[in-house]
Amino acid sequence: MLASTYTVAFDGLVARPVKVECALAPGLPSFSIVGLPSKAISEAKDRVRAALAHLNVAMPSKRITINLSPADLPKSGAHFDLPIAAAILAAIDMLPQDKVARIMSLGELSLSGKLIPIKGALPAAVTAGTLETELYCPEECSTEAAWVGATRVFGVSSLAALLAHFTGAKPLAQAHPAHLAPIQHERDLRDIRGQARAKRALEIAAAGRHHLLMVGSPGCGKSMIAARLPSILPDLTPAEALETSMVHSIAGLLGEGGIARTRPFRDPHHTASMPALVGGGKGAGPGEISLAHNGVLFMDEFPEYQRQTLESLRQPLENGEVVISRANAHVRYPCRFLLIAAANPCRCGHLYDANLACGRAPICGADYIEKISGPLLDRFDLRIEMLQVPADELKREPTGDSSAQVAERVAAARAIQTERYASIDNTHTNSDCEGEVLMDVCRPTQAGQAMLDLATERFSLSARGYHRVLRVSRTIADLAGDVDVDTPHIGEALSYRLVAAPKV
Repeated sequence: MLASTYTVAFDGLVARPVKVECALAPGLPSFSIVGLPSKAISEAKDRVRAALAHLNVAMPSKRITINLSPADLPKSGAHFDLPIAAAILAAIDMLPQDKVARIMSLGELSLSGKLIPIKGALPAAVTAGTLETELYCPEECSTEAAWVGATRVFGVSSLAALLAHFTGAKPLAQAHPAHLAPIQHERDLRDIRGQARAKRALEIAAAGRHHLLMVGSPGCGKSMIAARLPSILPDLTPAEALETSMVHSIAGLLGEGGIARTRPFRDPHHTASMPALVGGGKGAGPGEISLAHNGVLFMDEFPEYQRQTLESLRQPLENGEVVISRANAHVRYPCRFLLIAAANPCRCGHLYDANLACGRAPICGADYIEKISGPLLDRFDLRIEMLQVPADELKREPTGDSSAQVAERVAAARAIQTERYASIDNTHTNSDCEGEVLMDVCRPTQAGQAMLDLATERFSLSARGYHRVLRVSRTIADLAGDVDVDTPHIGEALSYRLVAAPKV
């Protein structure tokens, strides 16, 4: 007897269709799985045998061969358990072969036949929609997969429930996306006393997705300001939510509701390794920069990261994607994120205070910041210095705009950019524009160009720095609702650009 069904193998964010074939042949009883299975897949035969025994279903006393096609595609993951069991049940006529051959399924089996949640249900649903097949997955993953909408998704609690569904004893109900409660941000920019310049830089960074570096003494509010960035960012668009959720689904990080609703905020510790940051490790999984896709990556104590780890950010910051190349894997992940970095001015952190600074000041400051290479430093559109907030300021009532007020301005600026770049591929914000598009939309007035030319010559701006000043100027103009990029916009953009190291 021969029966087949479908599942998927994950290649980065792509769920590649895999045909699971089961052949029963005369001979001594055996059970083999072929088609480049991983160790977890090879162990599926023991889990499937135990699950069937729990249902009082005896394995056929024949040579059982499971073929995973295409055979040259490496496959890994315990989610092959359910399709293997379904193919065997179809081969022994306990499930209708014609129906099983037209479905896609994935799920890990416990020894009692219960289905255990797995990673990657969302990308699998996308592939199922492309193939126009129904998707059967564990109940806990069904609301996640149901967000795709291009295919019918059914949540399965156990192998017995799958049998009852196909025999008509107890049909499964189609899964639907979970109801989502309104988003509430607990942290507000009004909580920050002083630091008006830093809050302004944060607003510009949010409006145009410009990378920001904050250099300041310990306790001046760098981390507090970064933590409030999500409260002023616009909500994810449907396309962004799906793309972000697919990354998180592969990593097994999707929470209740089954879809990413807020922009990710990732804050890895400075001891994070390079694979943890850019991706890799077992299975070449996504790293922190991909988990922050369409959101924020906050790197506190920036110079304390390993030099090689920091340098690995240079290409992803420019390209918006990372390619992880290993001997047995070549995986591509998106990583268009907003980088917020915070650093002390020196190792002791008190370079700005003569009463507390160490005996090596000011040399220690230059040595410390030089841990950040020039090419990496050049990729920050905004660089600011932050001083300690005076005690009198801390005692005053909060002043300045709330997160809701700033979020309105950011949303308005983002709306202008969305309309501006609607017909341009891979360009969503001012930080993305380049080439002819950059020179067209960011072209300054005659007076603004004269100011920029003078600054470029006097401060030896690189070509990258020149273009980043233009992009930031365009964002400042968008926040103000101005059509032209003029001297005030150029001047403010330059004021955030020229701080390369702490002043003493």
